[in-house]
Amino acid sequence: MLFKSLADGATRLFPLWSILVGIAALYSPSLFLWYGTDAISVGLGLIMLGMGLTLSVEDFSEVLKKPRLVALGAFLQFSIMPAWAALISSLLGIPGEMAVGLILVASCPGGTASNVVVFLARGRVAFSVCLTACSTLLAILLTPWLTHLYAGHYLPVDPWVLMKSIFYIVLIPLLLGLSLKKFYPTIARCSADFSPLLSVLFILLIVGFVLAAKRETILLHWQTMLGAVFFLHIGGFAMGYILPRLFREERDVSRTLSIEVGMQNSGLGMALASKHFSTMPMVPAPCALSAVMHCLIGSVLAAMWNQSSNTFADEK
Repeated sequence: MLFKSLADGATRLFPLWSILVGIAALYSPSLFLWYGTDAISVGLGLIMLGMGLTLSVEDFSEVLKKPRLVALGAFLQFSIMPAWAALISSLLGIPGEMAVGLILVASCPGGTASNVVVFLARGRVAFSVCLTACSTLLAILLTPWLTHLYAGHYLPVDPWVLMKSIFYIVLIPLLLGLSLKKFYPTIARCSADFSPLLSVLFILLIVGFVLAAKRETILLHWQTMLGAVFFLHIGGFAMGYILPRLFREERDVSRTLSIEVGMQNSGLGMALASKHFSTMPMVPAPCALSAVMHCLIGSVLAAMWNQSSNTFADEK
């Protein structure tokens, strides 16, 4: 029980770990270069397996209860971010390889880190988990074709090859995790207690490796890349909050959608970029920087919204 409490506490500090790992990787690349390119897909597969262990068929009941909200979240996730990334790339005139990386990560689904940030922001955690799961499944089809649509004029993008990678990296481990939970609930329950922390560890290793491996490229283009990634995520968080409010959704729903739209599965972006654009060093770099940036912005928003919720509760 004590170890589980410590694991939960360490998991909730994920935004802080991301920033520290980002700094360490750029300052001392040798700390993370041992991880290796091939290990990225393995690590992401284990993350998806862990996600499957924490889910159940009942978690998807949110779709049946409030299909409109889930559809709205998925629509915002896959419409706003890729188009916004393409617009930023055009307006800032960033290099083609960097634009492909930015659009690729923007076309990815919400990541498991978003569930942690939603919890910290006092949003709707069950809704967040359901939306992450649904967007992850939709990504098998949408991520490759959105990347091809918005980034195909920069570099050749084969959506079928990307789809095959997502199938092996995402869907099979996710289904395996769901199956283990259904047929071996005791083992799955014990594993699920620590799978979020294990997921955080692998995300940090992936972020650290990509930042370390692309250190020279990042430092050379850091101003352009930092600006592009910042505008990508700040726009996602803002539009993910404002648009639901225009539809008169409650604040906690808008906060949840803001986090789900603003935070991408950067690990998936890094895995796809490292595997399919290995000869183009600038493609994976925005994906790695994205992982640090969305955690930083998300943690700040979570602290603000958590405080406002406390203030509102005190006033009542």
